[in-house]
Amino acid sequence: MTSGDNDHVLELRSVTLRFESHRRVFKEPHSITAVNDVSLALRPGEVLGLVGESGSGKSTLAKLLLGLLKPTSGQVLVDGRPLENASFRAISRKIQPVFQDPYSSLNPRKRIVDIVSLPLRAHQIGDRDSQREAAATMLERVGLPKRMLDSFPNQLSGGQRQRVAIARALIIRPSVLILDEPTSALDVSVQSQILNLLVDLRREYGLTYLMISHNLAVVELLATRVAVMYFGRIVEVAPVQQLFREPRHPYTEALLASVLTPNVDLGIPGMRLRSEFPDPRNPPMGCSLHPRCPARREICSQQRPSLVPEGNGFVECHLYDADRNRASHTPTSCN
Repeated sequence: MTSGDNDHVLELRSVTLRFESHRRVFKEPHSITAVNDVSLALRPGEVLGLVGESGSGKSTLAKLLLGLLKPTSGQVLVDGRPLENASFRAISRKIQPVFQDPYSSLNPRKRIVDIVSLPLRAHQIGDRDSQREAAATMLERVGLPKRMLDSFPNQLSGGQRQRVAIARALIIRPSVLILDEPTSALDVSVQSQILNLLVDLRREYGLTYLMISHNLAVVELLATRVAVMYFGRIVEVAPVQQLFREPRHPYTEALLASVLTPNVDLGIPGMRLRSEFPDPRNPPMGCSLHPRCPARREICSQQRPSLVPEGNGFVECHLYDADRNRASHTPTSCN
C-alpha cells in the first residue's frame, strides 16, 4: 500500500512504541515495548474488534490512534495522511473516544449540558443557545430526556453516564469512535442497552468503530472483523465469523477456550496456556507466545514468525509460515 491510499480511515504502519525508564537508586534503567511493529488498518463503516489479555497493548494502541501518544517508530495515518501533520483539533473532529469508566470520564463539577456541548465550544461551533439545543437533541438521540441537561453526573446512573459520554463524542459528528471497554463497568442488563444503542447509532450516522473489549461475546455481537493482540503485537486478524468458528493462532484458541459457556460439563474455563504472561522488561526471544504455547516448536524460541495470509485474514505463527515462500509475501498491513 502506498502513502497516497485513502481507502482506510485509520492505519498503523509498522508502529512501535517504547517506554524508557530512567536510572533510579538500586535500579537499572530499562525499556518496555508496549506496541511492537504493528500494522493495522480500519476500513470505513466497519467495526474492528481488538481483543487480548490485560497488558497486551490494546489501550496504548488506541492512544496512538487518538494522537495522545507518539510512536517511537512507524506511522499513524488518518485518511491516508500522517497523523503527525494534523492538529489535535483536526484529529478530534474525525475521531472521538468513549472510555471504559463513565464514573471517571465525566467532570463531576460540570452540568450535563456543559459536558455534552464541550466539543462544540472547543471547536467554536455555534453560540451558547445553539450549543444547548444541540446538546438537548443529542441527549434525546441517546435515550436521555432534555430535563437532564442541568443535572450533574452524580445524579445519573452508570448507564445514563455512558449515554452522556456517547452524546459528547457524537455531537461534532465524527466518523470514527474508539470504544475502549465501553460496557465493562456497567451491569449486564445495562450493557445490552448500550450495545443496542451503539448498533443503532452506527447505522444512523455511518460510523466506523474500533472496539476494544475483554468480553468476546460483545465482540462477536458487534464486530465485523477482529484483531487479536498479544504482548504488543497483532497475532491474528480475521472476519468475526471466521475467527470465532475457526481460530488459527494458538493464542486465539486459548482466548476462545477461556469463555464461560452454559455447558456445565465443560467446567470453569482457563486460558489453557503454560506459565504466566511474560515480563515486558525481559521479553522472550522468537515468538513471544512460545513459553506458554502448547503447540510450540524449536523454531518458535529462535525466530519471530511472519504475518502471513491465512483464510480471509492474517496470522503470525510458525504453524502457518513453515513454507518460507509464503512468508516472503508478508503484507505491509492487516487489511
